[in-house]
Amino acid sequence: MSTPAAASDRPTLRSFWQDLPREGKYLLSTIIVDFIGNGLVMPFNVVYLHEVRGFELARVGLLLSLPALVALLVVGPVGALIDRIGPRLVVVGSLLIQIAAYITLASATTELRAAIGCMLLGFSGGIIWPAIQTLIGTIIPSHLRQRYFGVNFTLLNLGIGIGGILGGLFVDVTRPETFVAIYLIDAATFLAPLAIFLGPLRHVPRPAKPTAQNQDHDGAPRSTGYRALLHDRSLQLVLLIVFVASFVGYGQLNTGLPAFGREVGGISTQALGLAFAANTAVIVVLQLFVLQRIEGRRRTRMLVLMSGIWAVSFLALGATGLVPGTIVAAVLFGLCAAIFGFGETFYQPTLPAMVNDLAPDHLRGRYNAVMSIAWQSASVVGPVVAGILIGHGWNVSYIAMLVVGCVVVAWLALVAERRIPARVNGVRDAEGAVPEAPVVPGQS
Repeated sequence: MSTPAAASDRPTLRSFWQDLPREGKYLLSTIIVDFIGNGLVMPFNVVYLHEVRGFELARVGLLLSLPALVALLVVGPVGALIDRIGPRLVVVGSLLIQIAAYITLASATTELRAAIGCMLLGFSGGIIWPAIQTLIGTIIPSHLRQRYFGVNFTLLNLGIGIGGILGGLFVDVTRPETFVAIYLIDAATFLAPLAIFLGPLRHVPRPAKPTAQNQDHDGAPRSTGYRALLHDRSLQLVLLIVFVASFVGYGQLNTGLPAFGREVGGISTQALGLAFAANTAVIVVLQLFVLQRIEGRRRTRMLVLMSGIWAVSFLALGATGLVPGTIVAAVLFGLCAAIFGFGETFYQPTLPAMVNDLAPDHLRGRYNAVMSIAWQSASVVGPVVAGILIGHGWNVSYIAMLVVGCVVVAWLALVAERRIPARVNGVRDAEGAVPEAPVVPGQS
C-alpha cells in the first residue's frame, strides 16, 4: 500500500541538486538570467508601444494579442517537429527567433514593425514551451521531474521579479532610448541559454523511434502522430484539468483579476503593482517548501488543494467590491494575488510532470504540444469571458464562475485519480521510490 513519505524522507534541495543529471544542472543554470530579461520588458509593453511609440491604445491591444494567437497556430505542428528532430534543435531555433523578435521591437517605430516583432515573439513562444517541457522529460528522470518543474518555476519567477524591479528603476517615458535599451538587453540574455544548448547540451539524444513491440502505459501498441493522443483517455482527462485550471487561473491573472480590481474594487495602479509583487514573492519563498511537502503524495490531491486555495483567492477578490476605493480593498486584492501565488506552487510542479510521465518517449513532443494548446486556448478564452462579464457589470457572476471553476477542477482531479496510473500520479511504492517509466527499446 502506498503511503506519503515521512518527513525525514523528504528530499532536500541539496539532494535534488546532487541527484540531478549534469544536463539538468546546465538546463537550470541560465533560467534567472533569461527571465531577468523577460522581467525587464513584461510590465512595460503597453507603456512602450502606447506612450513611447505613440500607437493608439486599441491598436496596442491588438498588437499584444498577436503572440498568443500565433503561438496557438504553430504549437501543433511544432509538437510533431520535436518528435522528429528532437527538442534541442527546436529550442535553439526558438532562441534565435526570440532574439530577432526583441531586436525588432526595440526599433518598432511603425505599427507594421511592431506587428512583425509580436508575431515573431508568438512564433518563438509557441515553439519553446513544448520543446523545453519535452527536453526536461527527456533528460530528467521521472522521480525528479516534479521537483525540477517546481525549482524551475521558482527561478523563473525570481528572474521576472528582479527584472521588473530593475526595469521600473531604469525606464523613463521621456527618454525613449531607455526602452530601446531594455528590449536589446532582453535579446542579449538569450545568448546565455543559446551557448548552453550549442555547447554542453549538444549531445542530448533525439527521441526514440517506435517499434512494433512498444506498448503504452495501458498495454496497447504505441502508434505515432496525434491520433495516438486521441486514444489516451488518461491524457484527455489531464488536458481537461489543464484547460479548466488555466481558464480560471492564468487566463484571469493578467486580465480579469486586475480589471475587476480596478473597475469594481477601485484599486490604484500602485496597489496593483504591489499585489503582483506579492504574488511573485510568495512563489519564490514558498515553492521549495511546498515541493518538499508534496513529494510522494498523490498529485491529484494536490490539485484539489490548489483548487481550494484559488477559490479562497477569488472570494478575496470579490470582497474588494464590498469596500471599493478603500485601503481594505487594496489589502484584499493583495491577499488575492498572494493566495493565488500559493496555489500556483501546487499547479506548476504537478501537471507538467503528469503529462510527461504519461508520454511515451517517441510522442513526448506531441504530448507537451497538446498541453500547450490547452493552456494557450484557456489563456485566449479567459480574458474574453472576463471582459464580457466585468464589462456588463455582472460582477457576482464573474466571481461565481471562478469559484465554480475551482470546484470543477477539484472534481476532475478526483476522477483522474481513479483512472491514471499510480506512477503518473506521483505515488511511491512500498520502498518509497517512484517507479520509472518503461524504457523504450532502442532509445539512446
